[in-house]
Amino acid sequence: MWWDTDAIERTVTRQFVCSHLIPLEIERLDQPLGFGDGLTDGTYWEWISGKAKRIFLILVELGVPDQIFGVIDDSWDDEDLPIALDQIERLALTASKDERFERRFYSRQFHYLLRPLQKGDHTYYQEDEVVPLDILDKKYAASRQVDKVVLPNQPGMVFCRRRIPVGPGHLSHEDLLFEIDGFKNVQNEHLVSYWASYVHRGYGYVLFTPATDFTLKSLFTSTPSCVRDLTKTDRRQLIMNWVHCLVDTLCFLHNRGLSHGNIKPSTILFSNTNRVFFSDLSRFQTEPVAGKSAWRLIGSANGGYKAPGDSSSMTDRSSFDKESYDYAAPEQWFRPASVSTSTVRRAVTEYGQIYGQMPHLDPQAADVFSLGCVILDLLSSLFKKHGKPFAVHRAAKHKSPGRGGAVRDSSFHRNLCQVESWMTQLSREAAKNEDPLFRGISPVLHVVERMLAPQPSERPAANDVQARMYQILTGPCGISEPHCVHQYGGWGAGIGNVKFGFPALARSGSHDTMSITTRQNKGIQSGHRRKRSGGSTSGSGSIRRTGSIIGEAEREHARTKITDDSPGGYQLCRNKSRPWQAPMYASHGFVLFDR
Repeated sequence: MWWDTDAIERTVTRQFVCSHLIPLEIERLDQPLGFGDGLTDGTYWEWISGKAKRIFLILVELGVPDQIFGVIDDSWDDEDLPIALDQIERLALTASKDERFERRFYSRQFHYLLRPLQKGDHTYYQEDEVVPLDILDKKYAASRQVDKVVLPNQPGMVFCRRRIPVGPGHLSHEDLLFEIDGFKNVQNEHLVSYWASYVHRGYGYVLFTPATDFTLKSLFTSTPSCVRDLTKTDRRQLIMNWVHCLVDTLCFLHNRGLSHGNIKPSTILFSNTNRVFFSDLSRFQTEPVAGKSAWRLIGSANGGYKAPGDSSSMTDRSSFDKESYDYAAPEQWFRPASVSTSTVRRAVTEYGQIYGQMPHLDPQAADVFSLGCVILDLLSSLFKKHGKPFAVHRAAKHKSPGRGGAVRDSSFHRNLCQVESWMTQLSREAAKNEDPLFRGISPVLHVVERMLAPQPSERPAANDVQARMYQILTGPCGISEPHCVHQYGGWGAGIGNVKFGFPALARSGSHDTMSITTRQNKGIQSGHRRKRSGGSTSGSGSIRRTGSIIGEAEREHARTKITDDSPGGYQLCRNKSRPWQAPMYASHGFVLFDR
């Protein structure tokens, strides 16, 4: 039982007090107080009822309720709590000094001085205070960075609690509060949202809602009953609606100058009612986005904080997060072959002297790439080819594991040729399926192809992806009312008339009608194209990129008009030039995967 104020008031009645006293002591309750020399006409019961309910409960728990009279005679009341350990002897609760009894009183008094967590509040608890919450799975609570808790003042609600080290060598209290203030007001129906936070015993804790049981990672390994029990048609529509909800939510973040920074299957949750959410809100850092001050989620596998430029995190094998690596954009994983931090800095310096500065990391463009990977996983699940089969296919070009038996590199950004062939397979299988929903698979794959562009400047903005997905779901897929239909950032002509750098809708659903392009697009596309650091757009919509780090092969790729001559029309991979392999980085000591 949690002894909050309401519970104390309900419990400490005259009947309750009398039940713990002998008859002579009960009679004394109505006698005048033994101090004050007649200046007060109050009784012992009135003092207990008005000023000492907490003290009486502590005495009852310690087995000495009769000592309440002596405590009152010395004019102690609840306002004196908490009493310091070295002052408890003054209460004279035992015939002789009893240090064990005094320690018990000291620790138990905090159970009657609870400060409940309230929505939106950030609370600092003292070392010995008791935080009023219950952990649902206590078996693993000590070792987990994330657990589920319930609050006594919020019956029926379950919260996700994330633990963050604070103090010397970790995040400072000021930085934690600054970061919490930055994201506490970011509320969206498909975002795990801030509810409250507190600091206790060297850790900061953040409570989020909702607390869900499933992630897309678990969906790809073992389908839970809430999805498995749906009809085939409902399950397929659910997956496509999830795609639209995720794109819409990313649009919500990006239009507020925010980015997620760690999109992967394990950071996308869904509830037992099949509602999907972005999560992984335990590690926040600031990162400029399009000239604004923005929030970006970054972090290591051990749940700690990492500064955006902290090269030591890059070389720490113990904190390597393979899933984050697999779903990261290419520009997020420029990594030196050596694991020496000094070598990292020296190589970056030498490279910068010859070829200029490293390209600016656009975290929103990286989000688009990572979400494209997740969408491709979801589309693969429609064909029951998600999870391990897709990962094996991506890594198939690696003939043998890395040195020392390392796991083969199955990342998206290092295996775009294999990703292309996988999308071609899905397109062909979709064309054979009679379900009307599969008519939209090939157009969605075209969107994903653009999202997985090796160069950040060639990826569409989230607004463009959102509007295109809406067109596909309401058109070829035949979903008349997709979930999450919002207008972020002002779409101007309206959702039905938006044009952007994607091929025209293939109403027939045939994979032969697709056209993957980097062609010059007319109309209003130039108004929608994202402006990125290190590049600009021309009036015709063609891509212009500047900077000495762009190789001639990449310029050739940008100038080339890619058509659907190849099977399925996919041109992520070209025999002549593969810009995502970043040959110029590799030639100066940079590789994307240290094997």
